[in-house]
Formats: sequence, structure tokens, C-alpha cells
Amino acid sequence: MSGPFVFPARDIVRRPGEMREFVVDAPAPQRWGESLVAVEKGENVHLDVRLESVHEGILVTGTADTTYRGVCGRCLRDIAQPVEVEFQELFGYPGEEAIDFELQGDDVDTEDLIRDAIVLSLPFQPVCQPDCPGLDPITGERLTAEASHEPREPVDPRWAALRTFTHDDAADDRGAENTEES
Repeated sequence: MSGPFVFPARDIVRRPGEMREFVVDAPAPQRWGESLVAVEKGENVHLDVRLESVHEGILVTGTADTTYRGVCGRCLRDIAQPVEVEFQELFGYPGEEAIDFELQGDDVDTEDLIRDAIVLSLPFQPVCQPDCPGLDPITGERLTAEASHEPREPVDPRWAALRTFTHDDAADDRGAENTEES
């Protein structure tokens, strides 16, 4: 078994207290994520991994840094943002009690562990900036902070007559009501 996410543990298997550390840059072997954003195949993933031998197996702890790419969920602008995740998992020895991950021979294959950690950390509704105004509901064009304050045509044309109604008209109507009551 080999690959950029597979780490050798032969010299620490069943030797509790022993530890090995690895720093690796590896390409994502496939697209990770199915939403508006994902880590694309071939994107660099920086790994800082520590393998520790314990009685039950090999404890894997580390961080993974990469970049996700996609589109803003509000304005559909292309975005690319860094993502960093921490992970820790026990890779048990074969034949031990039920665990999520099992040691494969003398190697630890962390690809699924790292992929799951990264995909779960991706935003469900990514935005290009926290206050992104999104798209104009009528024209479909991107709004800007300045443009969002400009009056736009109402979505429903039946309400168009209300645009001619002003605060002065409201004051005149109240004045007329007061004189009728007298």
C-alpha cells in the first residue's frame, strides 16, 4: 500500500510510547465535496501528522491545510478560501474490538479520515464576503453595497402605484381626516 496519505508505522506497531511525525504536501486524489464549494482534484493538501503507538493501535493526530474553490451562495461570484482542519483517530490493530479505522498491515491510510474532516468543515452556504448583498431579484445582476440602496422596481407590478405615494400625501390625508371630524 502506498500513496501520499499512507504513512509507514512498521517500526512503532505494538510498541506503546513510540511516535513518528510527518510533514507532507500531497495533491487531493479526487474532488472532495459536492456542494457549491469543494477541494478540487490535484489541489495541494499540506499535512502535519503524528503517529503514536498505543496499546489498542496507532493514534493518528494532525492538521490538514488546503483551499476550497467554488461560488458564492448569494452572488455566484467565484471564491477560493483556505480551510484548515484538525483530526484525531485511532487505527486499531486487526482483530481488536470494533473501531472505525483499522491498521492495514504496517501502514496507516489516512485518506478517508482527512477527506471526511475537510468535507465536513466546508461551508454549506459559502459567501464571498460576510455582507454580500447577492443578486437583484429582477435583473439577476450582482448587487453592490451602493446599488442595494437604490430604489428598484417592485417585484409585483400591482404594487407599483404605491411608489407614487409620499410622506407628504400621508400628512395631507391625516389633516383631511382631522377636519372632517370637527
